Amino acid sequence: MIAMNTMQQILMMHIHEGRSRREIARLTGIHRETVGKYIRQYEERRQQLLAEGNNSVDIQALIDALTTAPKYTVGIRPKRKLTDEMTAKIQAHLDENEVKRSQGQRKQQKKAVDIFEALEAEGIQISYSTVLRTVRSLERKPKEAYIKALYELGDICEFDWGEVKLKINGKFQTFQMAVFTSAYGNYRFAYLFTKQTTECFQEAHALFFQHIGGVYRTMVYDNMKVAVKRFVGTDKEPTQGLLQLSLYYGFQFRFCNIRSGNEKGHVERSVEVVRRKAFAFRHEFESLEEANQYLQEVCTQRNQKPQTENNGQTAKERLEEERPTLLPSPPPFDAARVLYGRADKYATIMVDQNRYSVPDHLVGESIMIKVYSTRVLCFHQETKVAEHVRCTGSHEWRLDLNHYLDTLKKKPGAFAGSAAWQQAPKKIKTIYERYYTRRNKEFVQLLQYIRDDASFAEIEQAIQELEWIHPAHVTTDKIKVLCAKNRDLAPVVRTTHSETGQEIAERSVEHLRMYDELFDTRPTETKEGAA
Repeated sequence: MIAMNTMQQILMMHIHEGRSRREIARLTGIHRETVGKYIRQYEERRQQLLAEGNNSVDIQALIDALTTAPKYTVGIRPKRKLTDEMTAKIQAHLDENEVKRSQGQRKQQKKAVDIFEALEAEGIQISYSTVLRTVRSLERKPKEAYIKALYELGDICEFDWGEVKLKINGKFQTFQMAVFTSAYGNYRFAYLFTKQTTECFQEAHALFFQHIGGVYRTMVYDNMKVAVKRFVGTDKEPTQGLLQLSLYYGFQFRFCNIRSGNEKGHVERSVEVVRRKAFAFRHEFESLEEANQYLQEVCTQRNQKPQTENNGQTAKERLEEERPTLLPSPPPFDAARVLYGRADKYATIMVDQNRYSVPDHLVGESIMIKVYSTRVLCFHQETKVAEHVRCTGSHEWRLDLNHYLDTLKKKPGAFAGSAAWQQAPKKIKTIYERYYTRRNKEFVQLLQYIRDDASFAEIEQAIQELEWIHPAHVTTDKIKVLCAKNRDLAPVVRTTHSETGQEIAERSVEHLRMYDELFDTRPTETKEGAA
């Protein structure tokens, strides 16, 4: 096929320069018969055009023929092998595939090569490429058309999950980002959770509705497990967690069709935008709380950005328009999964393959467990007996040393090697290593005193004052006496820079005399003289 400019050059040589077809062929390098064909076609069409008169339809067709590039007529060549009978047989095989898909036999469908071999076995003369081309043509589905929707104030909000990988305290972890997007104003809210569980799903809604100060009338979800319990024909049965939210907040809900993310296109786009705008620039944080705070700041910035599609209004301004139409928001939903378990011989209960300690006197007792997204609360006879930070992995142990003090008092030898001691706070370990080595029983008494009667700050102050006298004075009995004395006495006046060395020395002697009287640590000769 020659280019249009080459055809124009050939015709101009013939019309204006009067060159022969042979000469034109020699000058252009095109075969003489091809040159003759284009000259003949041009002259025939031009004569027809001059003879048509006012017939505009035929004139337009001739104009197109004169002014378009030459092309081969490959597309209109008749098919020499494929017949209607062959096409019908191929369609029958495709219909059989459709039946198998409906019966759950998707992996047992025939491919184009299988259909070709079946036709070949019947003695039909057809090539594989023809079968493949026919299969593609018959299976070609018309592209779906989309209808632009108009949204009412306070009517629809969409929800979805997105996965984010962050480095928390130096360790990479995968988190689930809950994202809400209003349909009317494109207002975005996001929050990070460790998992896609029911309690996280419910807590996300509680945080969002509290954040905007209202509730949208309709929430839209895809077919996520925390929202859809099971499929019943073409219908979807909601989970209990979703029903609880719907009843508590008063919103309706609907689900998208399978593989139809366009039906909640606002939030589909929001997950990608929020994840990129927030964590493409920063992905290292000291804690999950810090990461969530940063995420809130990013969402706030995006919601204050003018939107071209909304005539320059910001998402925040559009939300203010919606507020009067939102449903009233009740107090935040108690987003907890309630479980029941029995404390085992290690005084622990199991939640999601992780163990959490309870007081050791509850071994064998039934415990009610409330599982939140970040914490676990344990109750015995409606009294809270333990609270733990929730484990993010599996087969982990979260032990509180205070829960084992009664047992350790009876078995002090098991103290240093216990798992609970390994998880004890660093400050507690420092006190033990500095003052209580090989005095396990006395240290357990101190821990019981901290748990039941004194704050850790009081203990630290008492230890500091006793160490000022001498480290050997740091004992549990003296700490108890000093804590009680400090509660009764006024705080010791701190020295100032204006005090002289003599005044500081006198005050120090006074303090030492007070401690001697308090703990009966005066020298022997002084006691005898006083007697």
